[in-house]
Amino acid sequence: MGSSCCIAASAVSSQQTETSSTMTQREAIFPANRHALYEEHGYSAAIRSGDLLFVSGQVGSRSDGTPEPDFERQVGLAFENLKATLEAAGCTFEDLVDVTTFHTDPENQFETIMAAKQKIFSKAPYPNWTAVGVNWLAGFDFEIKVIARIPSNA
Repeated sequence: MGSSCCIAASAVSSQQTETSSTMTQREAIFPANRHALYEEHGYSAAIRSGDLLFVSGQVGSRSDGTPEPDFERQVGLAFENLKATLEAAGCTFEDLVDVTTFHTDPENQFETIMAAKQKIFSKAPYPNWTAVGVNWLAGFDFEIKVIARIPSNA
């Protein structure tokens, strides 16, 4: 009886190890038309881990990686870059559970950001949202990073 108990415990332990290693595997996700910043700075647009997608901060960059100078357009491009990254993983804005935005001048940028936010998140339930004022974003004035739950059909 003692040996079958150990065999069963060993089998359970083996299954848990397999499940744990599957859950911790990371898969890099990139949008189809990825911008130069990923290569230049050596990071992934997003990482899929299990059923979660962790999206790096998306900025309003042009295809060559330079900042869009017009703030409203920069915010729009950041959301477009975010959308492309989400789509590459089979997600949409509806799958977002947590949003963090970074702003270089929150007081003066708030109205523009809220208008963009309202276009994308027009009805409840809204994702969690944390806005952080910063003094530097590598030449950009707005950045958005998110966590999304990947749909089971993706």
